[in-house]
Amino acid sequence: MDRNVVKSGTAMALAIAAMSLMAAGADAQQRTRITVYTAIENEQLQPFKEAFEKATPDVEIAWVRDSTGTLTARFLAEKDNPRADAIWGLAVTSLLAFEQQGLLADYKPKGYDALKPLFKDQAAPFTWHGIDAFAASVCFNTAVAKAANLPTPKTWADLLNPAYKGKIVMPNPASSGTGYLTVAAWQQLMGDGPAWAYMDKLHDNVGVYTHSGSAPCVQAARGEFAIGISFDMRAASEKTKGAPLDIVVPTDGVGWDMEASAIVKATKNMAAAQKLMDFSSSADANAIYAKYYNIVAHPAAKGSAANYPAETEARLLKIDFAAMAANRDKTLAEWTKRYDGKSAPK
Repeated sequence: MDRNVVKSGTAMALAIAAMSLMAAGADAQQRTRITVYTAIENEQLQPFKEAFEKATPDVEIAWVRDSTGTLTARFLAEKDNPRADAIWGLAVTSLLAFEQQGLLADYKPKGYDALKPLFKDQAAPFTWHGIDAFAASVCFNTAVAKAANLPTPKTWADLLNPAYKGKIVMPNPASSGTGYLTVAAWQQLMGDGPAWAYMDKLHDNVGVYTHSGSAPCVQAARGEFAIGISFDMRAASEKTKGAPLDIVVPTDGVGWDMEASAIVKATKNMAAAQKLMDFSSSADANAIYAKYYNIVAHPAAKGSAANYPAETEARLLKIDFAAMAANRDKTLAEWTKRYDGKSAPK
């Protein structure tokens, strides 16, 4: 073969490669990178990111993921110099606390009107919209219970049975959204004083307070504890994996919260953050949420998790989310003073 032809072909290939790299570089430069704070479960991060970036190729997500309590504390600590552009998947009680301090932007996304009323900010400024709901549940290991001859609890009061001493694990409300929604619900269900009296007695039966809402059910599923106070979807997931669990939805009602999305008021990437909110409220996004949660914001999306307790939605307590947000600091300070000695190391 003619060397000149080879050289010409090689030069052309190199030129095409160079042009491709330049095009890729130009494309990368045109994309807006936004920092998004989230408390969604780790396995959901990639599906959420891929779906959004496919629908909105000019915006790229950089996740900052932590548990609800830890992320809420971080965001408030950064309020004078916010690092996040947006929030996608954090407890609405946290967002209400941010709203009260004027840290969120007023924005109604394109899909807002189609959402269920429960998942909408009800008063101006309209700073957030819900994406899914999660509820407290009790993971009860039937194998451990049989070996120790433990009764199946039916109500929150049943957890005070001395037979459960050291056999219960629950989330620390200062670092877990599931923990806080559970404690706040007890306060609203029982009244503040009786709720603290209840938690004093429950503390005797708790072996450890975890820093994750899912960890108690995982530990109960493994047989490390008989009872794990956790949330509905983790309970269904662990049972579906084959764990010997009964999922108890206390008959006196369960606390719940919703994950929500919002724009950080101080963002320098407002247009990109608004695109994220538009997607977050869309039917397409809700179809993804429904893969992980049975209760989601868009009426067209239906959850179908295996082993999900059908009675959960009917037993959701009527929760004053504004009060949950307003009382958060006081409640957590008191809880930490009383019970933090049994918290797992961070």
